[in-house]
Amino acid sequence: MVMAMTDEKRKHERVPVLVEVLWDGGTRRSGARTTDLSEGGCFVDTMGHASVGEMIDFKLLLPDGEWITVRGNVVYELPRTGFGVRFTNISDSDRERLKALLKSRD
Repeated sequence: MVMAMTDEKRKHERVPVLVEVLWDGGTRRSGARTTDLSEGGCFVDTMGHASVGEMIDFKLLLPDGEWITVRGNVVYELPRTGFGVRFTNISDSDRERLKALLKSRD
């Protein structure tokens, strides 16, 4: 089942940001990119498949060349397009770096 997350359900505003993503869904690894990003989640633009409810580990490559590590829950999928992720685990230092990136895009 495909489910889209509406803006009303989001706690944080999504910002259009393209960053490289490496994600691991347990039995597979894939490269991708984000099309939008917030403090609470992102959309991963990929041909790879992730199931709603699946927990994934991934890294985001920031413009300064540094990676941040995030764990998230897939909240919706658009087949052959990508999936939306809600962050469930991100370190305080990585969250601050993410906030700085988002603020720079305002």
